[in-house]
Amino acid sequence: MRTVVFDLDGTLADTSGDLIAAANACFVARGFGAILDPVADALIAFHGGRAMLKAGYQRIARPDAANLIEADYPVLLDYYGENIDRHTVLYPGAVAAVEALRGAGFATAICTNKPEGLARDLVARLGIADLFGALIGADTLPVRKPDPTPYIAAVQAVGGTVPRSVLIGDTETDRKTAAAAGVPSVLVTFGPEGRGIERLAPEALLDHYDDLPALIHGLLTA
Repeated sequence: MRTVVFDLDGTLADTSGDLIAAANACFVARGFGAILDPVADALIAFHGGRAMLKAGYQRIARPDAANLIEADYPVLLDYYGENIDRHTVLYPGAVAAVEALRGAGFATAICTNKPEGLARDLVARLGIADLFGALIGADTLPVRKPDPTPYIAAVQAVGGTVPRSVLIGDTETDRKTAAAAGVPSVLVTFGPEGRGIERLAPEALLDHYDDLPALIHGLLTA
């Protein structure tokens, strides 16, 4: 079984607006105002909750940033969970591309560094849960990406084999995960970094989901 494993945030869906809002809610609650910008800081959002909190507290030079981050992280998760799909949208063509792959006999899965519960809630609200045979989150296993173990688990959960699989992602974490697993990586160029992601030298770049089925056929047939 040929398998395509997708990252979630920044790959299947633009979640940056809701992620930034959750971090800003923490800053506002402490009287610092909305420190992060939902557009300019979108790339930070795709590196996770702690990365957003760290960026915000560094920006206002808080000497107690480490303690504030640990205190605020659960608050961020709670706020995000309650407001998970206010601004989030699927990238154009994502659903059609996944459906086309499944129709051509590929297995599909999600491997994300978003906590599993939040990831499952989000894909359900976006109406795409049925398009993926497995979902591995940040806390599904004792390790997370770029350790290859979650990726391997996602492939195996849908009956695939690692040598006949490929990872679709948007960050250096995804590139490192694919390299550690010994599989090709495809990085999207429609995220906040744009074609700058080419610096990571993935096996392929994806400019639009319309191009994905043909690209995957080429990678997994080679």
